[in-house]
Amino acid sequence: MVENRPWANLIAHIVLISGVALVVFPVYVAIVASTHSLSGLLQGTLPLLPGGHGIENYTRMWQSGVSNAGAPPAALMLWNSFIMAMAITVGKLSISLLSAFAIVYFRFRFRMFFFWVIFVSLMLPVEVRIIPTFQVVADLKMLNSFAGLSIPLIASATATFLFRQFFMTIPEEMLEAARVDGAGPLKFFKDILMPLSVTNIAALFVIMFIYGWNQYLWPLIITTDPDYYTIVMGIQRMTSEENPQWQLVMAAVVMAALPPVLVILFMQRLFVKGLTETEK
Repeated sequence: MVENRPWANLIAHIVLISGVALVVFPVYVAIVASTHSLSGLLQGTLPLLPGGHGIENYTRMWQSGVSNAGAPPAALMLWNSFIMAMAITVGKLSISLLSAFAIVYFRFRFRMFFFWVIFVSLMLPVEVRIIPTFQVVADLKMLNSFAGLSIPLIASATATFLFRQFFMTIPEEMLEAARVDGAGPLKFFKDILMPLSVTNIAALFVIMFIYGWNQYLWPLIITTDPDYYTIVMGIQRMTSEENPQWQLVMAAVVMAALPPVLVILFMQRLFVKGLTETEK
């Protein structure tokens, strides 16, 4: 029998509400600040109620950006971020699925060696390989291009490892049944492994999309052309000028946060299922 403890329930709810407040309050402040004028934000007190300049600020940021800070219109930067995030996500999932499939279901020399090389690369910080990667990209004439923004970030040891662990839990009887039915490797991959991997793909899609969307250091190094600026780069440019226009910065922050939030909202069921489901 579960013992009823009112005080424990109260404390648990207080902790949960406090945690939510700590996370949500900065987002609320950003939304409120994006609806005020610059003079209203520089009065010395932080406004906690919405102002009357929201439409003006968002329209200006969406259509014009902040030219004196080197930030193009938000519409362009959001589109660049979307292309980069989708290219990274689709590329990571495709390569990781195929590499995990090869490691688990094909018997070739040095198979485990290659797997452990991939696994050990998880321990390398991005900063360790960013200079040689930049040199390779520069030599291939891929600076200031979507290929240069996305291709070097496509390889994913994390996704390969997770797909390998998932494939290893699939019963051998499925492979034997596919062989009896005359299914080749590609047909087995397409008709059996892919449908079983849908929830895992969805969970990793959310993680990889947010990873690609939030990229800051790599675009900052690889891109000098404003036509290829991402929204995160644009925010950095706006905050680095001598007198930042904070109302426009906050408007850009809110717009930058919307796509990842929408992805999580639309895919939250598959995301949770992919992280928690164990039965095949």
